[in-house]
Amino acid sequence: MQRRTFLITGATKGIGRAAAERLAAAGHGVVGIARNGNDADFPGTLVSADLGDQARTDAVLRDLVGRFEFDGVVNNVGMIRPQALGDIDLDTFDAIHALHLHPAIQASQALLPGMKARGWGRIVNVSSLTIFGLPGRTAYGSAKAAMVNFTRTWALELARTGITVNAIAPGPIETELFRENNPAGSDREAAYLAMVPMNRLGEPREIAATLEFMLSEDSGYMTGQTLCVDGGASVGRAAF
Repeated sequence: MQRRTFLITGATKGIGRAAAERLAAAGHGVVGIARNGNDADFPGTLVSADLGDQARTDAVLRDLVGRFEFDGVVNNVGMIRPQALGDIDLDTFDAIHALHLHPAIQASQALLPGMKARGWGRIVNVSSLTIFGLPGRTAYGSAKAAMVNFTRTWALELARTGITVNAIAPGPIETELFRENNPAGSDREAAYLAMVPMNRLGEPREIAATLEFMLSEDSGYMTGQTLCVDGGASVGRAAF
């Protein structure tokens, strides 16, 4: 196995943390960016930065690409602020889009010259089942749908460079972010479970396993794809 070095945004919690731990356990180098960089147990190099701050994000990325030869990036950072039509605040809408989309572009562009020079690279965008529609998720779902568009567009642009671009669309996963909005035993949790034919939440480690494949040598003929990892919710919820 060739050792690679990967960047993960939103790396200290949930899917990002699970991916960092899995990649490090496989022998890869991991560099994480998160708002709170004070985590002595992080399995790699952790940098503190508010990814909603464009100038700070650019500065951090310039520093990191000068210190590491990155082979890929997992664009994972995000947030949810549920708002139904009639109550959508445009400033909140814009902030959600900016946090999901700007760092994904910034990180991918920062790593791109090095990956092109080496003729190998992986960009993985973390999308969501909400791309198919979910009440209260106008901002979050549309931002995640944009990540799918990024994936398809960049895959075409980079198809002959040795760099692949794919996305993962998780269903409801038991992360800190999910629990902030859906407490255990709540009606909101029950509504999510009713959508999932497997009748359970996913675990961050299950998403991390798919991310590891997308970042691997073996995924080299796969590009421009969005893979739903959702307990069957994207294909079977209408029947349940």
